[in-house]
Amino acid sequence: MTFTDDDVAELYDLTNPWAAGQWPSDRFYNDLVIAAGSVLDVGCGTGQMLHEARARGHSGRLAGIDPDAAALRRARRREDIEWVEGRAADIAWHREFELATMTSHAFQCLLSDEEIRASLAAIRGALRNGGRFAFETRHPQARAWEQWAVGDSGDIAFSDGRVLRMWYRVDLRGDIVDAIEVTALADGTVLREDAGSLRFLDVEPLNEFLAEAGFEVEAQYGDWKRGPITVESKEIVTIAQVA
Repeated sequence: MTFTDDDVAELYDLTNPWAAGQWPSDRFYNDLVIAAGSVLDVGCGTGQMLHEARARGHSGRLAGIDPDAAALRRARRREDIEWVEGRAADIAWHREFELATMTSHAFQCLLSDEEIRASLAAIRGALRNGGRFAFETRHPQARAWEQWAVGDSGDIAFSDGRVLRMWYRVDLRGDIVDAIEVTALADGTVLREDAGSLRFLDVEPLNEFLAEAGFEVEAQYGDWKRGPITVESKEIVTIAQVA
């Protein structure tokens, strides 16, 4: 029984719907996007944030880039947004956007120092003078990966009638977490296993990368209500400006 890349993209939307009324993180980004005349969403996935911006009346330029072809097929259901297949480091726009975003912890998919440097340089190059880059990364002190390996998702009703469940196997090596996402039927029959890795940077090294790339940290928060970073913070939410 197959579970295709397109199925994975649909499942992502089912389990991670963009809902500003429900999730403070989505509301945080919605407000920034609506206030900007031109927006580049890096790691746009299935395009939900930009879809929502158009639905809410954003009339400026919106563009998304992502390396996942199946996710982009869902994103391209809206044709009034620019969609490009590629990684952050592949960005070729030059001084064209007021705001760049990386939502849903996409920044953590940048694993090596070289990949972070190349990606930040490309993002900065796409921004106009004074442009802003908004993104978040999970604070390593919260050790989020420990929760991922506990239990499963519970029943998920898929569009074709199948009832699915998801769980994770994780392994920690330094500041990188390797995770295998298992998608299965409710009876435990495994349909697919997808491996991925995430890097958990602390505040100081993160800000060093930003400064090296020519960004100044405008604001940094420990939660989606714009509270300060504390010893209990689970997030590092950053708004950086082109220096």
